[in-house]
Amino acid sequence: MKLGVFAVLFGQKSLEDALDTVKEAGLQAVEIGTGGYVGNAHCNPAELLENEEKLTRFKKAITSRGLEISALSCHGNPLHPNKNIAQQHHEEFQNTVRLASKLNVENVITFSGCPGESEYSLNPVWVTCPWPDDFSAVLEWQWQEKVIPYWKEQNLFLKEYGVRVAIEPHPGFVVYNTESLLRLRKECGDQIGANFDPSHLFWQNMDPVVGIKELAKAKALYHFHAKDTGVDKQNTDANGVLDTKSYRDELNRSWIFRTVGYGHGEDTWREIISTLQLVGYQGAISIEHEDSLMSVEEGFQKATSFLNHLLIKERVGEIWWV
Repeated sequence: MKLGVFAVLFGQKSLEDALDTVKEAGLQAVEIGTGGYVGNAHCNPAELLENEEKLTRFKKAITSRGLEISALSCHGNPLHPNKNIAQQHHEEFQNTVRLASKLNVENVITFSGCPGESEYSLNPVWVTCPWPDDFSAVLEWQWQEKVIPYWKEQNLFLKEYGVRVAIEPHPGFVVYNTESLLRLRKECGDQIGANFDPSHLFWQNMDPVVGIKELAKAKALYHFHAKDTGVDKQNTDANGVLDTKSYRDELNRSWIFRTVGYGHGEDTWREIISTLQLVGYQGAISIEHEDSLMSVEEGFQKATSFLNHLLIKERVGEIWWV
């Protein structure tokens, strides 16, 4: 396993300055935003695909610092009922796949997307319960008419370019847990797997260790985000976990995103890292910072220190005592 970072947290810096920060922190990998909701401050695939000189400079900026790209990320909603948004996110996804192929990067990360409730919708509709029966009907329509046709086509596109997509299970999209991720893979193809981010699972009362094992068993564990979630027991006891209050309203929310170690302790993260080792995961542990209680720099440094202490960097060969 290698320690890396999702470089969008350094979006205010130039690519070179961001990479210098990553190198100075002793990390080995970098995940780079290429569009969608995370933006493309450090990498615009459309530009790089059209300009070989820019592409060469981009590659050199990374390799000259001894870093590798763990993934290109364009978290978007290509199924958005607003056709302009859907088309933009779709084009950014496909350009990201083309660029990943040129760079020999295995993983492209995005969301599954979420359609509306019909052809007449203006906004996405995330279904969270089966009754009244309208919700079950909407969910079936979304999968059969939008989700499966789109991702079947993208699976063929990915296969053509020798790239795989790591879908991040995320509430608000049709793929939000282990079951829905595995359904998408089963229905649409094995170029589709998971970007595993425990932060979105913790507040749903899922056990990341179980999820890692289930996805690995299906050969669908492609990439890993290191991000934590702090659950406020008092607010959760009063209101549950389905919380629509602003992320800035930290005091009153049922949960907020935290830097690793500030939502769940060392024992939890030791078990997560050990399980990744157990199932044979050899990719990056990519730090993602969305902790609203500390600055980017402090959150990044704390996460780096915490994970460096826990990371298992070498897989044992022969067990010497057996």
